[in-house]
Amino acid sequence: MSVGKQASGGEAAAPMAAGARLEAMRRRVRLSRLVLWTVIATGPVALGIAIASTPATVEAATPAKPAAVRSAAAADPGGYAQLFVGAWLRSRADDTTSAQSRFAQSMGPDIELPDPAPGAQAEPVSVTAVRSVRRAGDAWSVTVAAQYGGGSVRYFAVPVAVDRAGTGFTVMAEPGVVAGPVLIDAASSPYRVSVPEGDLSAAVGEFLAAYLTGSGEVGRYLAPGVELLAVSPAPYTAVVVQGVSAVEEAAGGWVPGEGSRVRVLARVEARDAGGRWPLAYEVALRARSGRWEVAGLESGGVRVGGAR
Repeated sequence: MSVGKQASGGEAAAPMAAGARLEAMRRRVRLSRLVLWTVIATGPVALGIAIASTPATVEAATPAKPAAVRSAAAADPGGYAQLFVGAWLRSRADDTTSAQSRFAQSMGPDIELPDPAPGAQAEPVSVTAVRSVRRAGDAWSVTVAAQYGGGSVRYFAVPVAVDRAGTGFTVMAEPGVVAGPVLIDAASSPYRVSVPEGDLSAAVGEFLAAYLTGSGEVGRYLAPGVELLAVSPAPYTAVVVQGVSAVEEAAGGWVPGEGSRVRVLARVEARDAGGRWPLAYEVALRARSGRWEVAGLESGGVRVGGAR
């Protein structure tokens, strides 16, 4: 037989073999279907046996994604550090049985106590946690400020370990004296429009007088929908406006347009039997029926009243 005839025979045999394999697969599929329908008719037990014995194509299972677990936010140990520094500064190494010494050592069993000399710096007037920074794991560094009677302030960094629930803690080492915070340049004030004496400044002054002294009803100065209660008991006997500045140019006008809105910063002097106190309030106002009404009050950027 020639090479050409052999090649032709091989080429013809390949499709025939492929067709035979395809036909065999079809027969197996038809047989499997027949067996499956037969056992379905005979009952669930036979169906289970048939499924177990029937060849099946197995696909690779997609790995399940791990469920997202939200852990509770770690508790800030600033309060613990504040208590510890307060007790530590008031304790003495030569008097470990005092209440302050025992309390300090209960929060940090391995902590050494200070040993102030007689007549040394007085105990702090107040102790305040001012900054907490989380380190690796459950370790924190808390900065605590101790203020003394002479006006001086000393800052301490305290290493604290605390559990996630915030119910267990320990002071890991003695406090370290650190530098205090630096003064930064604040952003320029948005209140650049000077408000002259007139309806707007008068409305602000009368409202703050009612709010801080209890003279008059606060509600009469509020815009519809605004709820705001006066400070009670009234802390001052008189309020005098020192100056009003605004964000919007419209605040400098004498007659407000209907629905006009402005935001002002009012600096006032509050008076009581103990002296005079400079205060500042951010007030939002809107015009209605030819008068200015208070639409919201803020102090230090925290809103304490507003439209509902």
